[in-house]
Amino acid sequence: MNLKFRVEHDSFGELLVPVDALYGAQTQRAMQNFCISGLPMPAEFIQAMALIKAAAAEANGSLGHLTEMQAKAIADAGRAIAAGEYADQFPVDVFQTGSGTSTNMNLNEVIAGLVKRLAKIDIHANNHVNFGQSSNDVVPSSSLLACALILQRLLLPALKQLRRSVAKKARAGRGMLKTGRTHLMDAMPMTVEQELSAWLAQLESATTRLQDTGKRLQTLPLGGTAVGTGVNADPKMTVLACRILSKQTGLRISPAANKSESMAAQDHLVELSGQCNALAVTLMKIANDLRWMNSGPLTGLAEIELPALQPGSSIMPGKVNPVIPEAVAMVCAQVMGNHNTITIAGQSGSFQLNTMMPVIAYNSIQSLNLLANSCSHLAEKAIDGMKFNKTRMHAALAR
Repeated sequence: MNLKFRVEHDSFGELLVPVDALYGAQTQRAMQNFCISGLPMPAEFIQAMALIKAAAAEANGSLGHLTEMQAKAIADAGRAIAAGEYADQFPVDVFQTGSGTSTNMNLNEVIAGLVKRLAKIDIHANNHVNFGQSSNDVVPSSSLLACALILQRLLLPALKQLRRSVAKKARAGRGMLKTGRTHLMDAMPMTVEQELSAWLAQLESATTRLQDTGKRLQTLPLGGTAVGTGVNADPKMTVLACRILSKQTGLRISPAANKSESMAAQDHLVELSGQCNALAVTLMKIANDLRWMNSGPLTGLAEIELPALQPGSSIMPGKVNPVIPEAVAMVCAQVMGNHNTITIAGQSGSFQLNTMMPVIAYNSIQSLNLLANSCSHLAEKAIDGMKFNKTRMHAALAR
């Protein structure tokens, strides 16, 4: 045997696993089977699942299903992973078994490996770490929790920042007359404040919709196990685990009213994606308005001047492009594409299980992160430093 590997076993037989890896045979087999994209599951997903594993262990320990020592060791390992440690131990491809079983087992094996190495306790990945759980309830729960956390911690604050930036510029444009346009053609006079107030109203509506959707992301099917009936799980475990998660995250985590619905259908994440899609439409509109208003500077509208961030051409010295609105517009296109993927994946629930969970989670998390970063960039690097060209606006209006 190569000294760089150790022998592990699963129900299929023996398998060689790197000697330093914390994971075991099921992770190694998944790595060999799913060499498709090279894209692992997002860190936020792994961290949310680790929080769930820690909370479930604590709950099962308090109910007597795990010893105090076992529960504490699993919870400690889970929280270390949730804090971002051991991130290199989660290599399984996004495009894997549709339930996400390979990633669930990857985490179970890593936690068991950590406990064996650090606490010197013999922990079994299935019998202890995965006690009272199944991939079929843990993976949807992790997807919902990860998205709820990103929404509350990143996207909603970034939207608030962008709304403040737009509101401040709108106030600065109070009483400043310019040409209103329909069909890209001259129409009627309006103020800069009136024009920007439409952006602000769009962003406020997007915020309200996302806040409403966010409530439904905080109900988890944890404890539904294989088909939503809760077989092999203590009914009290879910309630206790959700209380622990609420305390740790600051969210109002609760058990899903119907666990089968939250496992077989992913309507909450499809709804979230729809709201992200709507926000992408809003941001695309704002980005394109900025590009048109900034166009020129000599032969375009040139009503505003966006901050000059970098040279705009390899052949035309002095040319400066509206790079932030362009980058944001590309993000919007990506989010719209993600929504199409999530919509198709969301309708792929057959009987008691959706079998496209990994790609739903991956695209949902990517959309949330992209939109959060885009809102911040648009505020900080475009709108905050945007200048109004009163002379140009008045000259156009006078004609």
